[in-house]
Amino acid sequence: MDVNYLAVIACAVSAFVLGGIWYSPAVFGKIWQEEIGVSDEALASGNKTVIFGGAFVLALVAAYIFALFLGPDPGLMVAVGAGFAAGLCWVATSFGINYLFERKSLSLFAINSGFHTLQFTLYGLILGLWT
Repeated sequence: MDVNYLAVIACAVSAFVLGGIWYSPAVFGKIWQEEIGVSDEALASGNKTVIFGGAFVLALVAAYIFALFLGPDPGLMVAVGAGFAAGLCWVATSFGINYLFERKSLSLFAINSGFHTLQFTLYGLILGLWT
């Protein structure tokens, strides 16, 4: 199948921009940190190349496979709707299953699943506009 690789890269970049906003202290960052039990110091530690590089590669994979799923010319509304459905009905529900067994909070579920629902909705928007 034909895949617009520039659109896939733009999708991965959009996930980083969204994540930077979503998990910032001004939005959900502090609540997220409290829910996962990580201090500012612990959050600042770690190999940033591995963390951010790995996250970008995973975002590229997700965007590429989603582009394959949509096909070469999905139309804007179909792409956005499919992105929203994938984020909410596949990713969020999968998180939900794990979070129930792991006894994680509803707040953490809402933060993380909300991010991924918007992430895939953005993917649909970008791929729908760029085809």
